[in-house]
Amino acid sequence: MTQAKFDVVVYGASGFTGRLVAEYLAAHYGPGSNLKWAMAGRNRDKLAAVRDEIGAPKDTPLIEADASDPASLKALVGQTRAVLTTVGPYQLYGSELVAACAASGTDYLDLCGEPAWMRQMIDAHHAKAQSTGARILFSCGFDSIPFELGVFFLQSAAKKQFGAAVHRVKGRVRKMKGTFSGGTAASLKATYAAAANDLSIVPLLKNPFALTPGFEGPKQPPGNKPLHDDELGMWVAPFVMATINTRNVHRSNFLMGFPYGKDFVYDEMMLAGPGEKGEATARAIVAANAAMGGPGGPKPGEGPSKEERETGLYDILFVGVTLDGRQIHASVKGDRDPGYGSTSKMIAECAVCLVREAQDVAGGIWTPGAALGDRLIKRLEDNAGLQFTVEG
Repeated sequence: MTQAKFDVVVYGASGFTGRLVAEYLAAHYGPGSNLKWAMAGRNRDKLAAVRDEIGAPKDTPLIEADASDPASLKALVGQTRAVLTTVGPYQLYGSELVAACAASGTDYLDLCGEPAWMRQMIDAHHAKAQSTGARILFSCGFDSIPFELGVFFLQSAAKKQFGAAVHRVKGRVRKMKGTFSGGTAASLKATYAAAANDLSIVPLLKNPFALTPGFEGPKQPPGNKPLHDDELGMWVAPFVMATINTRNVHRSNFLMGFPYGKDFVYDEMMLAGPGEKGEATARAIVAANAAMGGPGGPKPGEGPSKEERETGLYDILFVGVTLDGRQIHASVKGDRDPGYGSTSKMIAECAVCLVREAQDVAGGIWTPGAALGDRLIKRLEDNAGLQFTVEG
């Protein structure tokens, strides 16, 4: 795709999250940056209105494309080095686009948190993407970059401190202010519906190694009920995004040749606090999680105000434990609400990193961390408001 007209096309740019991505690119990668990017979606008039509202240059190219029209998707991928899509749920609207990118050698990035669909795409298109050179990156937002790269960062620090990776890592969400996206809620609903219609999906959803074809690691903590974390002295509660993040962390380890070891154990929970109050908080979190996929949750295209996005944040602790009980702590912090403000910056920087700095990355279906590693951490720290810190 060296002769492509564009470096990056934002597909879904008139939707809520796609608009934020386009706004970020317009603000940070204008004409002086030499990044050639375009906006794509179903309706040219809506795209033009968004272009004007976000202050993008009047000559920002607009491309009509529709997930239900394979010819339009083929035309879209033929013009660009990378497609960045925010059009989910991906199991409903992404399959044709992944196939088109894999076939043409075009890079692909999304915000997917749908492990059963991702496995289907890996089985169907990984080999083709390897042969054409297409780099396909799922889960380039809050699910799962801060977690996947958080483990990568912690393990790099562990190798320096202990001389080897740690076999056990705990991901613990310490703070989170903001909302999950309507797309995340819609993906949960679509996944529930798909599992109800096809019971063969259920084992994939339950398997921590669903994204590592041919490899099954050790038993992993279930993470499905409140418990007391004795090492931290606090109650912890299930984290609603753990089912996708843990799968991506294990896929990263798999793709990189098991630098964390084949006996690696990882789980994610939310810190609820110590004592009886912590236990009560943990049980309240369980109830809130159950409501997320219900009818009252956010809808695709809806989202928080600019003020809510900019006052949001998250703080994730990673605890590495050696076989002899020594610990190392690291954290990943973000300066915007996770589901929109931070996610839009992360996927934009992921796309720029992929097309500008990752010519050495071969084709295939990757995780962002396995493909981009330290290069992406640097971009996120420099440009996207993330902080990666060793805490001890």
